[in-house]
Amino acid sequence: MPNLRPQLGPISEAVSHDIRVEVLSQYSPENSRPTEDEWIFQETVQLISRHWIITDGFEQTREVKGLGVVGEQPVLAPGESYQYSSWCPLKTPTGSMRGTYQMTSPGGRQFDIEIAPFALKAKYTVH
Repeated sequence: MPNLRPQLGPISEAVSHDIRVEVLSQYSPENSRPTEDEWIFQETVQLISRHWIITDGFEQTREVKGLGVVGEQPVLAPGESYQYSSWCPLKTPTGSMRGTYQMTSPGGRQFDIEIAPFALKAKYTVH
C-alpha cells in the first residue's frame, strides 16, 4: 500500500449512508494530538461506538475501539450536529488517523459511518 500521509491534509470528509463526517485535526500543546469532529445527519441516529486506526510516522498502527465518544453516545435528529475534541498520543511528530463510527437508527438498524483519513502533524513539523 502506498504511503498516503504526504498527500493528507488535516481536514477530511466522508459520506456514508447519507451521513457526512468532517474532521479537523490541529496541534494542541497541552494534549499533543487533538482532533475535532463535526458531522450532520439526515435522519435521527445515535452514535454507539467508535473504531480508530492510528498510524505513526514509523508506520506502526494501533486500533482504538470503545463506546461512544468522550463518554457520550449522542442522538442527532436531521439537521443537528455534534462536535467534540479528543486527542491521541503518538511516538512521532506526524501520523494519520482514520476509522468508523457505529450508528443505530430508532428502528434498531445498525451501520458504520466512515471517517476519512486525516493527518496528525505537530506544529512546525515539515513532512
